[in-house]
Amino acid sequence: MTGPTRASQGDVFARERQEHIARIVEEHGRARVTELAAQFGVSGVTIRKDLVVLEAEHRLMRTHGGALAFDRSRPELSWEIRERLQTDQKLWIGAAAAELVHDGESIVMDASTTALSVARHLKARVGWSQLTVVTNGLRIASELAGHTGITVLMLGGRVRWEALSLVGQLGDGLFSRINVQKAFLGAAGFTVESGLSDATDEEAQIKRSMVAAAREVIAIVDHTKWERTAFATFCPTDKIDVVLTDDAAPAAMVQELTDRGVDVRLVAADQAAPLKTTNRSGATRSYR
Repeated sequence: MTGPTRASQGDVFARERQEHIARIVEEHGRARVTELAAQFGVSGVTIRKDLVVLEAEHRLMRTHGGALAFDRSRPELSWEIRERLQTDQKLWIGAAAAELVHDGESIVMDASTTALSVARHLKARVGWSQLTVVTNGLRIASELAGHTGITVLMLGGRVRWEALSLVGQLGDGLFSRINVQKAFLGAAGFTVESGLSDATDEEAQIKRSMVAAAREVIAIVDHTKWERTAFATFCPTDKIDVVLTDDAAPAAMVQELTDRGVDVRLVAADQAAPLKTTNRSGATRSYR
């Protein structure tokens, strides 16, 4: 029997080191890159790569010069943390979602970080004359505000800093006065049994209103949300029309959804250049 290749040995050693790092951060609450590099005898670059992997797994939070343990008492991760997770997948999903939007439509988007990716792709497109975007997301509204041909309507409510969103029933009346063609909704969890779910009932409640108002519900969920159930369901599986996800979604669940009549679209890795948008001052910004 041949031994493991050098590449596979490196993968094993890296995984062992990452597990040790995760335990150190959990035990002490924090750790510095320089200290970890010295302890494991590797470069700071290697440790930073380890921290990226562990943050993507929700094991810790990267900071300047090191890492912090997550506050497990909170029901959800803050916006700043979530925005750094699965950035490539959200970019691909956002591009695919934006292609489903047509000029003249009224669409609704939640306050998710994946919805922000959709907004950025909509902003990058030219030729809008009458697109209406309804959202409870402060970042989404800020991204699209003032863009030619796009009208932004915000739902009223209480500001939640964790999600940079507005929640409550103050904005529910808006849906009775407008026609919404499509709802683009992220989720903290997605299972066949529970459908789309979120970490808090406040967020779930506003999303239930979005689901009820839209003719078509489009789930925008990367593979890390699949086979997980969050606190509150806001959209049962039989109410979902389209699911946009990356190609790492679990095949068995994809098949089950397809058998139930849900249109599941796997977005493969995008090899195109990073999305670029231009702000009002003429400066160009890239997202990746």
